[in-house]
Amino acid sequence: MRKGILSLMAVMSAGALTLTACGDGDSEATASDKGKVGVILPDTASSDRYESFDRPYLKQAFDAAGIESDIQNAEGKAQRFQTIADQMLTSGVSVLIMSGLDSSSAAAVQRKAQSQGVKTIDYDRLTLGGVADYYVSFDNVKVGEELGKGLQKCLGDKKSNIVYLNGAPTDNNATLFAKGAHNILDKDANYTKVAEQPVPDWSAENAATLFEQMWTEQKGKIDGVVAANDNLANSAISVLKKNQRAGDVPVTGQDATVQALQNILDGNQCMTVYKPIKQEADAAAKLAISLIKGEKGETNGTTNDPEGKRDVPSVLLAPISVTTENMKKVVDDGFVKAADLCKGAYAAKCKDAGIQ
Repeated sequence: MRKGILSLMAVMSAGALTLTACGDGDSEATASDKGKVGVILPDTASSDRYESFDRPYLKQAFDAAGIESDIQNAEGKAQRFQTIADQMLTSGVSVLIMSGLDSSSAAAVQRKAQSQGVKTIDYDRLTLGGVADYYVSFDNVKVGEELGKGLQKCLGDKKSNIVYLNGAPTDNNATLFAKGAHNILDKDANYTKVAEQPVPDWSAENAATLFEQMWTEQKGKIDGVVAANDNLANSAISVLKKNQRAGDVPVTGQDATVQALQNILDGNQCMTVYKPIKQEADAAAKLAISLIKGEKGETNGTTNDPEGKRDVPSVLLAPISVTTENMKKVVDDGFVKAADLCKGAYAAKCKDAGIQ
């Protein structure tokens, strides 16, 4: 009898050890899962910011917090975006940060993530009709307003025909940029909008074609260009150069690229909008880390999603208008290197702008 009891106790003890081991394994897996964040960036064509700045800043923030991160780029392909998302969800991420290519494909990913208990954060671009828990971006209407104010300052009070080269029609940010610019320029009776076109895929090539068509249709009677980013601005400038009008027609831009800053130094671009991307990346990382800890993320506003009929809790950051007067800040922030900006003939122009 005693022998049987001892045998039974041995079996129970072994079972307890087995259960404990399983429990420990599950706990480790859960901790690992909770510490993993997936990030999907949209492309490398619309701007070089995503690979040059967003990726390293996000990785740096997560590494500093001891959080595992998987950061990938969809390269402008909706199918690749979906595949990356599926892989990340399968790998056990608990937070998914995304900058969608279009609202339809991004919303589908968010719903799938939601069904698996994964929190989502819209990064830089709001997914219309989506279910993101948070949105992190610069205030994109204000970005557009800075474009409008910049062009207004360059044109002054003279009667002017202006055209709009808006961003991709699939990108909600492009809609907000245009809205902001119109908020400023539509109120000025001196300005007449003579043409406005969205640029498919934010393509510089498409922008050049569209602006050349505008130029031809208006017989060169264009006095100002609202270009939604620096790549589109440079396309317009290339057409103006061909027609010996570069420098005569103010052109706006956004992203503070080296090329744009050089265009400003040359007098061929009116201004650009600088968005300190490190602030945006750090804000998104902070939100994700809060969610991993089971905490509510800190926000400073909401953004209306008209398709989803909801207000998305948001972190909205302030953009900065840049001309030669404050270009030094972009260099001082490390966003652009003086060595890249001030090459050759630009050395003297940088010096005049206070950049060494």
